[in-house]
Amino acid sequence: MTTAGLRAARAVAWSVLPAELVLVVCLVAGVRVPAPVLSGAEALVAAVLVLDASVLWRLYAARRRAGTGRRAAVRSAVGALVPVALRRLVVHEFRALHSLGLWVLRRRHRVAEGALPVPYTAPQTGVMYTFAFVSALETVVLALVIPWPLVHAILLVVGVYGVVVVLAIHAACVTRPHLVGADGSLRLRYGALFDLRVPASAVASARADRRFPGGGPIRVDEDGALDLAVGGWTTVTVELTEPVEFVRPLGRRGSARTLRFNADDPRAAVAALATPAPPLTPSPAPPLTPERTAPSSTPDPPA
Repeated sequence: MTTAGLRAARAVAWSVLPAELVLVVCLVAGVRVPAPVLSGAEALVAAVLVLDASVLWRLYAARRRAGTGRRAAVRSAVGALVPVALRRLVVHEFRALHSLGLWVLRRRHRVAEGALPVPYTAPQTGVMYTFAFVSALETVVLALVIPWPLVHAILLVVGVYGVVVVLAIHAACVTRPHLVGADGSLRLRYGALFDLRVPASAVASARADRRFPGGGPIRVDEDGALDLAVGGWTTVTVELTEPVEFVRPLGRRGSARTLRFNADDPRAAVAALATPAPPLTPSPAPPLTPERTAPSSTPDPPA
């Protein structure tokens, strides 16, 4: 499969999506669409699906001929056809829904034994709950106002799913806190969107430092420092001995030598980074006593 053919398959697939969306909106709004237009649109979608399936099969067959296993070949073919950003968005959404289940069960995601969880959701909790309430209220109002049954059902499903997604995003942040390992390592997370591991040997210093970097929650400033802000501000700054690489939510890579993140209790996080817990040493075993192999001799009777 040539690179030009792969790009053409992607371009055709992405060009059909807006046209299909416009057609769905027209049908939902009650606009009368001529039968030839509907038939042509459905035929176009079917052709795109056949084209994508053909490209996917060719990529899979090429990987198999190269000696790749079945699972690896499928993963490689899908990775070549589907854009990285789209794959990561789907993965993030599934992880957020999984976090919603963990939140209901009052569990956390992969907190190792001896690690210190560092929550960071306090600045955004009120905003997320307000957003969820407004979304639910909007769903109810639209359901009462719109008279058309089809439009009513579609907006109801979309509204309920929007509320679930908002709660899932917040649940991902609650169940995936930052972690300070027992050895002084650091793991920075922002829900299901971001995950960065820093070994203990790379941590030079840490201090409580309140900053308002502005912009999005994940950004790199002019000095190469990574800001992982919550509610628009950070509370802890970590200086590293060497740059560490990270992956942005949509797949772009970067590196930073200074990390700034938010912690609900910055002093506890700084203290844990400054004084890692000592390794556990097993207590010495008691000395072994020789077993008795023969009965003791009987003392002689007194004279």
